[in-house]
Amino acid sequence: MSENQQPVYVSLEFTPNPNTLKYSVNRQLLKTRKAANFVSLTEAQEKSPLATKLLNIPGISGVMIGTDFVTVTKKDDGDWDVVHKSTSDTLENHLNAGETVVREELYVASVEAATAGILETRIQEILDAEIRPAVAMDGGDITFDRFEDGIVYLHMQGSCAGCPSSTATLKQGIETRLKDAIPEVIEVVAV
Repeated sequence: MSENQQPVYVSLEFTPNPNTLKYSVNRQLLKTRKAANFVSLTEAQEKSPLATKLLNIPGISGVMIGTDFVTVTKKDDGDWDVVHKSTSDTLENHLNAGETVVREELYVASVEAATAGILETRIQEILDAEIRPAVAMDGGDITFDRFEDGIVYLHMQGSCAGCPSSTATLKQGIETRLKDAIPEVIEVVAV
């Protein structure tokens, strides 16, 4: 029986961020990217039918879609009971129907247009190979924004956004690694 013929199984995982939950699924959600992050309904409507549905659930402020998981971030006034039940149902229904998760060609084009240059490429390689897989295990993602005047600007996404330990991860882990590999890096900051 192929993956798409099996019923969708969704399992809940808690993350270090108290405002974020991770839903692992028995499906490959992305083929060309490791993660796609959505914090606005406008962007989601253009690039991800699944993120659009999830962002329409009352109380959800952000959605990150990984290769085999989805992370949702709750607004401060969101109700976890509503968010969790609606998210689980939406994921199961959307995936069982075989609907598009992310229009990757649109998402990849917008992300790649924002990234260029030799140092930027090296920074991106380290993030993709070493850092992103580690933070994905906790339901988060860290993406490159820009490199300017020796400062690397990163977006903390999924469970990393607003996580109490994200500053330590950023400074002690990511900044140290990038400085070791790329002498031009002076500092790493979150945007």
